Amino acid sequence: MKIGGLQKVTLIDYPGKVACTVFLSGCNFRCPFCYSPELVLPEKIKKHPSIKERDFFDFLSEKKGLLDGCVICGGEPTIYGEELIDFCKKIKEMGFSIKLDTNGSNPDVLIKAIPLIDYIAMDIKSPLDQRYKEFSVIDCLDRIKESIEIIKKSGIDYEFRTTITNHSVDDILEIAEYLSPAKRYYIQRFIGEKENISGEKYTLKEEDLKLIEESIKNLFEVFKIR
Repeated sequence: MKIGGLQKVTLIDYPGKVACTVFLSGCNFRCPFCYSPELVLPEKIKKHPSIKERDFFDFLSEKKGLLDGCVICGGEPTIYGEELIDFCKKIKEMGFSIKLDTNGSNPDVLIKAIPLIDYIAMDIKSPLDQRYKEFSVIDCLDRIKESIEIIKKSGIDYEFRTTITNHSVDDILEIAEYLSPAKRYYIQRFIGEKENISGEKYTLKEEDLKLIEESIKNLFEVFKIR
């Protein structure tokens, strides 16, 4: 397992928790809007400095009583399979709660991880049809759908979220209708402050965002545009 980064404290990435965020290198998707190519593209991963697991756990040990939890994101954490499960066990044994960020492409890993984690956030890239092939280097649509159902039935806290890029209003409405009913669905504005894989900028008009909000806010327990 390769750790590509560590944010030592975050007040926004884990709802209701003071947490750290650990970034795992490697991903089975190639989202053009991804702003972390150093965690995704093999040629950039090779050049990007990594953190030893031992050093990460030493950091956690020092933060007992100061941090509530740990966010595990990527890249895509679930590509590590059993290594991720062992990683979660160690964090849990140290007394920290865990939030896992995922693209949902490995439902078999999610099933094993859920007993160890407390919150899961799944990115929904597009309407649940053949358009998903634009993002993934593997054919995983059925697995994405399976992960959605696993998460909704998991009994732990969760959210689904979509980053607005070249989506139309109808695309977002279609995603929302597929996900509903669900606890939380967040629409995220694309923030192009860093380099992304495509080099493109994305936006959606504010009036379109308002239309989306009015159309789907009642489909979920919580819906926000952020």
